Parts: sequence; C-alpha cells; structure tokens
Amino acid sequence: MVGIGYDIHRLVENRALYLGGVKIDFDRGLIGHSDGDVLLHAICDALLGAANLGDIGQHFPPDDNQYKNITSNKILIKTNKFLENSGLITKNIDAVVIAEHPKILPYVSAMKKNIATILNIPENAISIKGKTNEQLGEIGEGKAIAVWAICEVESIYASSQG
Repeated sequence: MVGIGYDIHRLVENRALYLGGVKIDFDRGLIGHSDGDVLLHAICDALLGAANLGDIGQHFPPDDNQYKNITSNKILIKTNKFLENSGLITKNIDAVVIAEHPKILPYVSAMKKNIATILNIPENAISIKGKTNEQLGEIGEGKAIAVWAICEVESIYASSQG
C-alpha cells in the first residue's frame, strides 16, 4: 500500500528550523502549531494515507493545545504506533524537500538516521532529496519550505513470510 503526503510552512524569524527531526543551522524556522517540521509532517501524512488512517490533521489537530509546540519526532512516533496497531510497517520512504535555502545535503544523513530509528527501518529504505523552486513563488523567494513524500507500508504478516 502506498500513500502520498505534502506539507508547506512559512519561514519566520526567532524560531528554530527542524527538518527530519534534525535542528538545521539557519536564521529562520518554520511556523506551525508544532515545531513545523514539514518533512516529518509530509511523511506522517503519507504513512497515514498508505494505511487508510486519515491524515495528520485528524490525529494531531492544530487547535488541540496538547500538541502545541510538540516535536514532530513525537508525531512520527505516534503515527508509527497507529500503523503498528493496524498490523502495518513502513517499507520505504521517498521525500523531496523544496527550499531555496538552506541546502539540506549536509543534514540528510542525520535526518535518515533519525527517521530510520523512529520507524525501525534501515536507513537505505529512506530517500531524501533537496530541490529548489528556481526562485519562483513563495518557496523560491525563501519565504517557505515544502515537502512531498511517498511511503509504502505492508502488513507485518506479509513481511514475516518473505
């Protein structure tokens, strides 16, 4: 089963930037009810979609104060629990981070390690790529970061047979 996820957040001053659960050295961060980690949010949406379990907004509503300033690592941990409770595991992830700045390549290894640890999958089952928006639109002007992610999940029973 396959799911697709998307997220976009505006960059603002006086806020730390987190992508893939990793703190990025940058002069601005992503605004959001949580830490604004668009990479983990898109991955969570893709996982939930693949499992037919709704979306991140249903499980972690932005108007629910229990999720105010929550780390997206915790959101991914809870999302993984939803999958496990449904008898599913993550098979692989492919994500595209769209941002003019910062360049994410120096952080990709740490992001993959963090995500792999949370989901208990090998790092080589995760692909994270950085792309610019060629200076077009809000992203291209450096005002936002967006992510597209696609994930495959499978039944724990299928993986144990194979």
